[in-house]
Parts: sequence; C-alpha cells; structure tokens
Amino acid sequence: MFLDGPRVRGILAMSRAIGHEILKPEVICEPEIMITIRSDDNDFLILASDGLWDVISNNMACGVAMECKKYGSPASFRAVGSGQAEHNSNYGTLVGQQLEPRCYEAATLLGRLALSRQSSDNISVVVIDLKVRV
Repeated sequence: MFLDGPRVRGILAMSRAIGHEILKPEVICEPEIMITIRSDDNDFLILASDGLWDVISNNMACGVAMECKKYGSPASFRAVGSGQAEHNSNYGTLVGQQLEPRCYEAATLLGRLALSRQSSDNISVVVIDLKVRV
C-alpha cells in the first residue's frame, strides 16, 4: 500500500516492517543492493531513512546538499545543538574546537526540511563528501 510512501498494510514503512511479528511474513528481508562504479563526477552520497525520502525527492535532496557544499547553509542555521557555532567559509561550521564539514550542515538542513514538511517517520540523514582527500 502506498500511503505517504510505501507501507505494509498501510501501517509501517517497509524497512520498519522487517522483523515485525505480524507483518514479517509479508516482507521479503532480502536487501536491495546496487553496485555502481564511482566516477570523478560523484560529489557526495546521501544515506537517509524513509522519514526523509517520504517527503523530499532525490533531486531536491541533491540540490540542498550541493548548495550547502558550495555556499554553506543560511545564516539563521549557524546554531548547532544547544550552543552557538561560528562559521568558517572554508570548511563549514566550527563546533567547539572541531571543524564540521559542510556535509554536516547539509544533513542537518535536510533533516529539518523533512520535519518542516511534516514527515511522519523517523528521520536519519548522513551526507558523505566523496571529494575529500585525507
């Protein structure tokens, strides 16, 4: 059933129904795996739960991540957690003594965007910069 995203019996998102005592028989627990060759054009990877994908398209998520990577996030977004954070235009947000890459800002902004769009599922977002060389 498709109700705010694919749902098993309209109750739980498919990923959450795995292992559910009543819904388990209806869900195949074989993971969907895609193997792809990375190219130099790949900028980042977005790993997120249904809470994001139910309310935000792939294109929009990529657009937000790209904007944060290029320019950082809006000035009103500079506060991280309960403390204030300083902005360093070269790296992203300075939290305590550690520089957080702009991917951290993109993941947080995507999570907040999903919340503002009334996501009804758990929201987890990780953005990984594939261009960073250590």
